Amino acid sequence: MKDLIEFIVKALVDDPGEIKVEEVKGEKSTTFKLRSAKSDIGKVIGKRGRTASAIRTIMTAVSARQGKKAVLEIVE
Repeated sequence: MKDLIEFIVKALVDDPGEIKVEEVKGEKSTTFKLRSAKSDIGKVIGKRGRTASAIRTIMTAVSARQGKKAVLEIVE
């Protein structure tokens, strides 16, 4: 899942070297914290959050097939 998030986001931003995804496992779900350069944060979120919502939708579909729950947090 972490590799999938990195792959999608690196294709969107100008500086793919600044993309960092941290995986935090909890009891019932896994949280992925996404960090990018400040200049690219708008590209990751998208207009009205549509890009971030699309990434979360893909994550939900993949995690449901695995029988898990995944959450994406976009942090500066």
